[in-house]
Amino acid sequence: MSQHEKVNILMVDDQPSKLLTYEVMLAELGENLIKANSGREALELLLNTDVAVVLMDVSMPEIDGFELAGIIRQHPRFQKIAIIFISAVHLTDLDRLKGYQRGAVDYISVPVVPELLRAKVSVFAELHRKALQLETLNRELRRLSSRLMTAQDEERRRFAWDLHDGVGQELAAAKIMLDSMLQQPNTRGQEKGIAEASEIVDRAIRQVRSMSHLLHPPLLDEGGLFSALRWFLAGMTERTGIKTSLDLQPPEFPRLSTLVERNVFRIVQEALTNVFRHSEARTASVTLVQKENSLLVTVRDDGKGVPEETAQLRPGSIGVGIGGIRERARELGGELRMTNAKPGTVLEILIPAMVPNPQEAMATA
Repeated sequence: MSQHEKVNILMVDDQPSKLLTYEVMLAELGENLIKANSGREALELLLNTDVAVVLMDVSMPEIDGFELAGIIRQHPRFQKIAIIFISAVHLTDLDRLKGYQRGAVDYISVPVVPELLRAKVSVFAELHRKALQLETLNRELRRLSSRLMTAQDEERRRFAWDLHDGVGQELAAAKIMLDSMLQQPNTRGQEKGIAEASEIVDRAIRQVRSMSHLLHPPLLDEGGLFSALRWFLAGMTERTGIKTSLDLQPPEFPRLSTLVERNVFRIVQEALTNVFRHSEARTASVTLVQKENSLLVTVRDDGKGVPEETAQLRPGSIGVGIGGIRERARELGGELRMTNAKPGTVLEILIPAMVPNPQEAMATA
């Protein structure tokens, strides 16, 4: 939304003459002015229009201003909408309190001072415009963040292939040459040196293979999320000594879309890396529960827990790892929650609507 794009101002009054008066007073603001002659008409307009400010009379037949404000506030879409009451009668403090409780942000008494009305409406209109601009920027930021993470994953995949197919093949060829040299008659010293060199190359090959698979496990493409997670957890236990377990519900876990499988794998990978680095845990578990077209991912450990501000995901209290997990969850339309389990930490990611594997969807269509 541009800085000068118009916003909608809804004026509600059962007397057309008053609506005309407000229209004249607010015309110079240059916003879209919408009129409603009753509370019911106002509700219909609100359901179909994005409104910045509602200007309404307190005393109206059928649904008065207080009732209308209460109905508007009950709807999730309108909980932050600015409501300004106009009253031709003197309101007591209790009346004003009632209005504020129903969602009013301000009052104007009759006779209406045009400059005062314009000033109040323009402030709330501008706040709404800024909120829409911020929402647009946040959407763009999430889109760019999603593209960045996708690009990072693709780069990891390319780098993994290069490691395996390039450096790995070169090392394998060197090992074959060294092994063939061992079979030729040489002095004892040469044989020992060649054997040691062959061992070094062998270790390097294993390290390259491990690095390649950690960057992008081939099982993620070939066998799916379950196979990749089972491989990663087994390696995690071997490398760190942390006992890990994987629980899938249902046990016959289906293939998901590439985007979901890749992000869930990275979420679990990052979460368990944090467990190893910071938690001093002895055990960790990963649970995936698929139910009613949603996915719940839970990573639990028995370590020392996290500070309460970190568990509440307060700005400035989370590191790159947790920040990355949250962004991946958001990319899938999900939500990250953290709690201290005493002992340990529970990390949950709820993905409300999963995209099925496209190949699987085509096969069942």
